[in-house]
Amino acid sequence: MPLVVTGATGQLGRLVVEALLERGTAPDSITATGRAVDRLGDLADRGVRTAAFDFDAPADGVIGAGDVVLLVSGSEVGRRVDQHRGVVDAAVRAGAARIVYTSALFADDTPLILAPEHAATEAIIRSSGLPFTFLRNGWYSENYRPAFEQARQSGSILGSARAGRVSAAPRADFAAAAAAVLAGPGHENAVYELGGDSAFTLDELAGMAGRALATDVVYRDVDAVEHERLLREAGVDAATAGFLVGLDRNTAEGALFTGSGDLSRLLGRPTTPMEETVRSWAGAGGAL
Repeated sequence: MPLVVTGATGQLGRLVVEALLERGTAPDSITATGRAVDRLGDLADRGVRTAAFDFDAPADGVIGAGDVVLLVSGSEVGRRVDQHRGVVDAAVRAGAARIVYTSALFADDTPLILAPEHAATEAIIRSSGLPFTFLRNGWYSENYRPAFEQARQSGSILGSARAGRVSAAPRADFAAAAAAVLAGPGHENAVYELGGDSAFTLDELAGMAGRALATDVVYRDVDAVEHERLLREAGVDAATAGFLVGLDRNTAEGALFTGSGDLSRLLGRPTTPMEETVRSWAGAGGAL
């Protein structure tokens, strides 16, 4: 079955294409798309079809009848609902077989500040009449790389997440799960809550950083007001500081935790432990 991967010039979309190829998917059955098609040249050299596809003006002819389409959620927060609607409309016009959408954990029942656009997109897809699969992705392990570098430099991690637990996994794990859903049967109208097998608190993350760096690392948990003040003093702009504090509030509320086991079941193996990821960062010498 032909597959269309949107956002293949981004981090997750690119990893999905790589995971499909690793699974033995025929390269010429994959269409990798993005705004800057010139960035997909190496995939084209490997036999993957490539096409320009702009979420702001999705061109007809990229998605074909019978295609399974991976809609990787856009990066422009605040504009994503309209952008995603355009992709769904293009898929409907083309007669696509299914839409697979990368959503957020418990998108329709969560305080997560990023969830409303995902919930709205899910509603658009459901109302389209097309079969769907929702991959409600949890937090990426890589999102904590800046906190790890903070620990490397200062011996501490700052936050206001209290004892909230995070079910994180690397992007590559989420990408491999997406590839399994795209290429495999039996996922029509399924909703998967995806997260790492072993959740952790930021205090436990500090312990992982300390072991990886062979030094003492502490987690400094402060209240939200103090957290925002300290971020602003460190030069973080007001909007970003408010966003980061909001995410820690969501973490404290449990919005980044799932015990579903869906991700490891789709992978057919355990998810990559956060400690393993943190050790890899220690060996990277601080290069982001």
